[in-house]
Amino acid sequence: MAEQRFSHHQPANLEALLDLMARFRTDVLVMAGGTDLVPAMREGRLTAANVVSVSRVGGLNHISYYDSDGLVVGATSKVAEVAAHPDVRRHYPALAQACDQMATPQVRNMATVAGNLAGASPAADCAAPLLVHGASLVLVERGGRRQVPLAKFFTGPGQTVREPMEVIEAIRVPAPPKRCGSCYLRLTPTGRADRLALGLAGLVSLDAAGNIIRARLAISAAGPTPLRAIEAENMLEGMPPEQSLLARAAAACVRAVSPVDDHLASAFYRRMMTQVLARRVLAACLELARRDDR
Repeated sequence: MAEQRFSHHQPANLEALLDLMARFRTDVLVMAGGTDLVPAMREGRLTAANVVSVSRVGGLNHISYYDSDGLVVGATSKVAEVAAHPDVRRHYPALAQACDQMATPQVRNMATVAGNLAGASPAADCAAPLLVHGASLVLVERGGRRQVPLAKFFTGPGQTVREPMEVIEAIRVPAPPKRCGSCYLRLTPTGRADRLALGLAGLVSLDAAGNIIRARLAISAAGPTPLRAIEAENMLEGMPPEQSLLARAAAACVRAVSPVDDHLASAFYRRMMTQVLARRVLAACLELARRDDR
């Protein structure tokens, strides 16, 4: 394949970045860590005359948490930084687990959480835990900002609602409720930790009597976009967490997915393991929720 020729730009602040986005419009690609973008360009799946790096833009590499405001992850925050952050590990264990397990240590030290979402891969590790935690993306352009729920961000493989001149400024995640637990589990082919065959995240919140008042289940690599298992969530909410109910909810997760056969796993295997992972994730969420002493 012929080598692509493009102009590389490294703005130092947000204003300069947005000026470049407005100038180049549809003929530009935004690069954060480059772990997804660079291979896609080498393979010819993405092309543009301009590549704008956000790595030097001031004010985008930050992680903060407040009980009143929740978690904010800046667009250039590395996956490894998010995984190691004490507030993420304390309040958002599913996200910490996804960031801890994603790909390889080299990739985690280069890749950003925002970049993992921006590529809209159906197999994005960070998508499922952020979906169960109700995350939103802050998109910014010269005309202003808007906040888009992650559940409405993906429209198809590699496709999102982001407009050509917009960039992701931050990820916002609401503070979790009391008596809450979350968990993320993933499957990879033997010897291919950098490839996700299936990922499943869950969140469970309990009332004082131990009944489930909120349930969220989200799955990656099992459809055209990361998705939530709405039927299973509705089945769980308002009910005591009996084993028979958890089994039925796990089975309902299978009805939410539409996997395909590929070199990583068969559609049959993905369906079968969706149910298995859902049972394990729900059990882990319940254990954490019962131990939550906030």
